[in-house]
Amino acid sequence: MASFNEISVQKLSKLIGTPECPIIIDVRIDEDFNDDPQLIPTAFRHPFNDISSIAENLHGRAVIIYCQKGLKISQGAAAILRNMKVDAQVLEGGQFAWRDAGLPMVSTKNIPAITSKSSTIWVTRHRPKIDRIACPWLIRRFIDPNAQFLFVAPSQVENVAEKFAAIPFDIEGAFWSHREENCTFDTMLEEFDIKNEALETLAKIIRGADTDSLELAPQAAGLLAVSLGLSRMHRDDLVQVDAAMVVYDALYRWARDATDEGHDWVTTMAKA
Repeated sequence: MASFNEISVQKLSKLIGTPECPIIIDVRIDEDFNDDPQLIPTAFRHPFNDISSIAENLHGRAVIIYCQKGLKISQGAAAILRNMKVDAQVLEGGQFAWRDAGLPMVSTKNIPAITSKSSTIWVTRHRPKIDRIACPWLIRRFIDPNAQFLFVAPSQVENVAEKFAAIPFDIEGAFWSHREENCTFDTMLEEFDIKNEALETLAKIIRGADTDSLELAPQAAGLLAVSLGLSRMHRDDLVQVDAAMVVYDALYRWARDATDEGHDWVTTMAKA
């Protein structure tokens, strides 16, 4: 059983991909990280012996610290943060326990380094509908909670990417884009190497809605309808993305927890 200042891998796994996910900090030494250069979803790396320098940015947030085994490095770093009035817990068993439980990790091969003082910047075409909202959802829930998204004229995506060090996505010819029958959301799952059954279910729905292949999943037609409705409701792309996050949150929770559940309304009179 986890102690008062620890969280189990099972409990943390239920928070991953949800708005309630805590800040997760990887304090593994470089040697341990280089042996397995993956991160728990949304985690960023920070040196354990400099953890006090970011305490001010963590006040008011739940924080999870992990090292390789959940022992001296993460426990010491978390204790220092608690001394600085930060609500910090240790991941019980560390990265090894997470890995051995078969829980999803994120490959760092294709994304810039994320720190407590930086965020990734992504750019795409304006007026998003499905893929260009699903991808921001995936990035904020599993890669970088503080990611910024720039929506610009299609002809300027590559120019903005160059001038503002942004990562172009969902445009023709970009690394992060459609590949054959798959959409950009599929590409991100593949390149981030995220193994998650719920996300794979969600990907099929998104692909069906985004490519007008509604036969791929019964839920695809509903996602298409909701997405088109949101695009009519909001002229501001960022407002639209914020409004749509709850749609993908709900679909993810359904795919993770409720695919075998149905619903039928039966009145008292009908029962009688």
